[in-house]
Amino acid sequence: MAIHLAVVPVAGRGTRLLPVAKSQPKEMLPVGRKPAVQYVVEELARCGLGRLLFVTGPGKTAIENHFDIDGELIAHLRETGKEELLAELAFEREDLEYFYTRQRRQLGLGHAVLCAKAVVGHQPFVVALGDSIIGLHAQSRIVRVMIDQFEESDVDAVVALEEVLPEDVVRYGIAVPRNSAAEVFELADLIEKPAVGQVPSTLAVAARYVLSPRIFDCLENTPPDARGEIQLTDAIRMLIQQGRRVLGVRLPPGQTRFDVGNFESYFQAFVDFALADPQYGEALREHVRERLHSGDFTPREDRPCG
Repeated sequence: MAIHLAVVPVAGRGTRLLPVAKSQPKEMLPVGRKPAVQYVVEELARCGLGRLLFVTGPGKTAIENHFDIDGELIAHLRETGKEELLAELAFEREDLEYFYTRQRRQLGLGHAVLCAKAVVGHQPFVVALGDSIIGLHAQSRIVRVMIDQFEESDVDAVVALEEVLPEDVVRYGIAVPRNSAAEVFELADLIEKPAVGQVPSTLAVAARYVLSPRIFDCLENTPPDARGEIQLTDAIRMLIQQGRRVLGVRLPPGQTRFDVGNFESYFQAFVDFALADPQYGEALREHVRERLHSGDFTPREDRPCG
């Protein structure tokens, strides 16, 4: 069965980004010129997905508004002679259908995916986290590769994976390869946030999944973790334990996952995208070089006069 639907969980409160995420969704934070979630949507559209289901929560209406067609803004730009800016709204005219459902309780990523069950039904689907961008300016085709692997193989899940530092495995779901960890390989296990040194891999789940509808039965039977959350990793692990085949697909060399879920990685993502901006990137690179060379990181407005 061809895959046309992607579930985009965007219900998290963004507590690691307070106070900036108090009154706006973390997924709407700018990364370069666009909000993070717009890169995710453009990536999915480029990979052939035509229907997007956002799993939202309190305070997330800005996401719905962003992907609506804003007729008043279009008219204003035309009336004020700013028609050249209409190109910046081209994403509104993507040939996509948008759907929205709510995660009424914050019970983890697995629970958010389970909230999509009534819409997904019995079809396979993609899950793409709304706060993670794959590749600079979301040019990645990893989701297309994953869909092709799913459709060509007798599997129930395909998971994107990236190499992480050994000391960082405690922050991710970590893959255990069944044999060699080639570009595409079968998983023997998937462990959520293992202790350092307790897994034979540093391949971490990279925010993209292709799943069969069997995942919903697993999610309904997955016990909450110590924080009371249902983890998608644990449900995929249950598929493996039931004898279902699950594949891992590595991100291509040099292709980075940009996470806007905490300040450190958000700042790094913004800088990387801004430096690569075709119009302003060179001036910013010169500014950064000047500041690094001088060793003076005091903002200009705070420098003493004279």
